[in-house]
Amino acid sequence: MIQFERFVLDNGLRVLVHEDPSTPMAVVNVLYDVGARDEHPDKTGFAHLFEHLMFGGSINIPDYDEPLQRAGGENNAYTTNDLTNYYCQVPAQNLETAFWLESDRMLSLAFSEKSLDVQRKVVCEEFKEHYINKPYGDIWHKMRELAYKVHPYRWMTIGKELSHVEKAHIDDVKAFFFKHYRPVNAILVVAGNVQVEQVKQLAAKWFGHIPMGDQYVRNLPQEPVQTAARRQVVEADVPVDAFLATWHMDARLDKGYYIADLITEVLGGGASSRLYQQLVKEQRLFASIDCYHFGTIEKGLVAVDGKLAEGVAIETAEAAVQAVLQQVQEAVISEQELQKVKNKTESVIAFEDMNVMSRANSLAFYELLGDAQLMNDELQRYQEITAEDIRSYSQQLFAQTNSNVLHYLRKK
Repeated sequence: MIQFERFVLDNGLRVLVHEDPSTPMAVVNVLYDVGARDEHPDKTGFAHLFEHLMFGGSINIPDYDEPLQRAGGENNAYTTNDLTNYYCQVPAQNLETAFWLESDRMLSLAFSEKSLDVQRKVVCEEFKEHYINKPYGDIWHKMRELAYKVHPYRWMTIGKELSHVEKAHIDDVKAFFFKHYRPVNAILVVAGNVQVEQVKQLAAKWFGHIPMGDQYVRNLPQEPVQTAARRQVVEADVPVDAFLATWHMDARLDKGYYIADLITEVLGGGASSRLYQQLVKEQRLFASIDCYHFGTIEKGLVAVDGKLAEGVAIETAEAAVQAVLQQVQEAVISEQELQKVKNKTESVIAFEDMNVMSRANSLAFYELLGDAQLMNDELQRYQEITAEDIRSYSQQLFAQTNSNVLHYLRKK
């Protein structure tokens, strides 16, 4: 059970405090309720560009890393389709340094053409290296466009196309910042060797004066239910043929999400999973195969993703995948197999909660979902799932009309 206290500043900033005197460290985690899904379809990649810009200096602090390193701290950030998260860890006695740094970034970035130019180049190089020049680099760009027709999950966090970031104008960048990176759209979590009263004082001192900003109201186009199978064949300069298929699954707080999560463990959770055992070890049709989902807040995708063994026809490989999926749709899995994937899920949750930085991150995420207390109820939701739930949801999930299949083939 993770204990925490919650309060809200006058400017709308939600603050959660988790006291853990067993560590000499303190973590300051700032989550902004903005991700790639909040971008304009003609100006994508901005949330990820900001992850870089936020380290390029703020209004009173030209260099973010140097004072943090002097205080014995370390920091990082990540962006997803749903959110942007910044976190730093410092020795607890230097907690105020982290407050000073994070609050100045929230107050205002140092918007300059030079800073934008530097970070734009960094992001463009990343785009080229990972998504254009790398074998299979565009496979998820293609799959997202196949699976989503209207929802903004149809583009990657890096952006839909390189030109969007290349042409990012400073006025657009400023507007994006002041729309989304405001106290009213943020969650601050302070965890570790801290006291609630101390955090209340520091939060008021460093964040209390920042203008609230307008509450961002998300109004995204919802993806219509898919009613027909979709397929695409791509030929590229890659070493082996690849198979990728996806199916639409439920949103993060729906019961179906938890069932789908267990299904991906049954099918693709490591070397003892069904797809690996049957298609890699026994039939030797695939060199590697996996089944997973992205944990998105809105309705996401379950994926089966594999590289074929040399000389295997893609049609043979696809039929074999279908046969394994058929098994979970037709026969109820054993209690033993169900318990195994539940135990694995429990150990993953427990392992994540061991680290104070992970606990801070989780508290921020569950607060974003609606209530940080959900963090303590997650395991119960998994425990309630039955073998029959898995069978009936598999039938709905893996329906032919819900499928998107991509054959990514080596050029002949």
